[in-house]
Amino acid sequence: MTARPTLPVPTVRDELVGPGRRAVTVGIVLLISLVAFEQMGVGTAMPAVVAELGTVADYAWPFVAFVATTVVGTVLGGRWCDARGPRLVLLLAPGVFGLGLLVAGTAGTLGQLLAGRLLQGLGAGAQGVAVYVLIALVYSAHARPAVFGLVSSAWVVPSLVGPPVAGLVTEHLSWHWVFLGLLPLVALAVLLVLPAVRGMAAPVEPAPPRRGLVPAAVAAALGVSALSWAGQHPTFVGAVLAVAALTVLVPALRRLVPKGTVRARRGIAAVVAGRALIAGAFFTVTAYLPLMLTATHGWSLSAAGLPLIVGSLGWSGAAAWQGRRPELSRPRLLRIGMLLIATGTAGLLVVAPAWGVAWAALPLWLVAGVGMGLGFSSLSALLLAGSAPDAGSGVGSARSASVGYHSSAAQLADQLAQATFVGLGGALLAVLVTPAVALPVLLVVLVVLALAGAAVAPRTAPRPTDP
Repeated sequence: MTARPTLPVPTVRDELVGPGRRAVTVGIVLLISLVAFEQMGVGTAMPAVVAELGTVADYAWPFVAFVATTVVGTVLGGRWCDARGPRLVLLLAPGVFGLGLLVAGTAGTLGQLLAGRLLQGLGAGAQGVAVYVLIALVYSAHARPAVFGLVSSAWVVPSLVGPPVAGLVTEHLSWHWVFLGLLPLVALAVLLVLPAVRGMAAPVEPAPPRRGLVPAAVAAALGVSALSWAGQHPTFVGAVLAVAALTVLVPALRRLVPKGTVRARRGIAAVVAGRALIAGAFFTVTAYLPLMLTATHGWSLSAAGLPLIVGSLGWSGAAAWQGRRPELSRPRLLRIGMLLIATGTAGLLVVAPAWGVAWAALPLWLVAGVGMGLGFSSLSALLLAGSAPDAGSGVGSARSASVGYHSSAAQLADQLAQATFVGLGGALLAVLVTPAVALPVLLVVLVVLALAGAAVAPRTAPRPTDP
C-alpha cells in the first residue's frame, strides 16, 4: 500500500500574489484605496467646491450626505451578501460609486453635488462590506492577517498623498477633477476582481431573514448624519439634535448589531464593540490633533499634519508586521494595540495645554499609529474568524453566511463612534471655549475608551457559534 502524496501547503505569499490571486488582491487594495482617496481628497477640495456652488452655511451638507447613504449601503450590502453572496454587490457598488463621482464631478449646482455624494456613500458602504465577504471566501484564515495589512496600507497611502494631490489638482486644474480623475481607476478595480467573482456561488447556508433591517438602516442613517452635523455645529441646536439622534439610533442599533454588543459579550459581539472603541479613540484624536497644534501652539496647517503622517506610517508598518505573523494571538495583539493607543493619547495631555511640549505629538502619535496597525488589523481578522469558520477555501462559497451582517455591524459601530466622540469634542469646545482647556478633557475620555478596548480584547476570541 503506497502512501498518498501530500499536497504542499500554499504560503501566505502564494495566497496573496500567486497564480489566480494577484489580480484579486490588487483589485481589493484598489477598491479600498479609491474610497480612501476620494474621502481624503474631498476634504481638501471642499472649501473651493462650496465657494463655487454654495455658501459657508452649506459646508457640512456634502459630508452629511455621504455619511447618510454610507450607513444604508453598509447595512443593505451586508444583507445581500449574506443572502446571495458578494458577486452582484462587488460589480454594482463600484458602479454606483463611480456614477456618484461623475455626478459630483460635473456638478454645477449644490443639489447635483449632494446627489453625487449620496450615490458615492451608497456605493462605498456596500462595497466595503462586500470586500470583507470576498476576503472570507478567497483567502484562508492563515493569510487573512496579511490581507488586512494590505487593506490598512490602502488607507494609509491615500492619507499621505491624497490631500496634497487634491490641493494641487484644485489649484491648477479644477476641483471637478478631484472626482472625475478617479473614474478610470474604478473601472480597473472592477476588471481586476471580476475573475474572482464571476463563478462565485451563493452561500450554501443563507442567513435567516432579519426583520426590520431596512427601516433600521434608514433610522441609523438619519441618526449618524444628525450626529455628524451636530459635531460640526457645537451650538444649542446641535446639542438638541444630537440627543434626538441618539434617541433614534438606540432602537435601530438593536437590529443592526449582534446581540450583546453593548455588553461586549464574548465572541463576535465583543469584536464589534472593539471596533467602536478603537475607532472612537483613534479617529477622534486625529480629528482634533491639528486644531490642538494650530490654535494652541501656533503651528501652520502643513506642520500640524506631520503627526498624522507619522501615525499613518506607524499604522502601515505595524499592520504589515502583524500580517507576516499569522501564528500570533489576535486578541493579544488587539490588547497591545489598545494599550499603545491609550499611551499615545494620554501622552498628548502634555501637548494640549498652552504650556505643553508641542513637538512631543510626533513620537506620541507614532506610538498610537503602531497600536492602530496592530489592533485594527487584528479586529478585522477576528471578525472573519467569528463569522466564517469554514470560508477561505477558494471554492467560491462559504458555509457560514454571517460575514455580511457582522461586517456591516462593525463598520456601523465604527461610523457611530466617530460621529459621537467627534461631536462630543465639538460640544466641549462650545462649552469650554478654548482648545487648550477643552481638548485635555476630551483626551481623558478617549484614554478611558482605549483602556476599555484593552479590557474587552480577551473577549474577542471566536466562540463555537455566534448569532
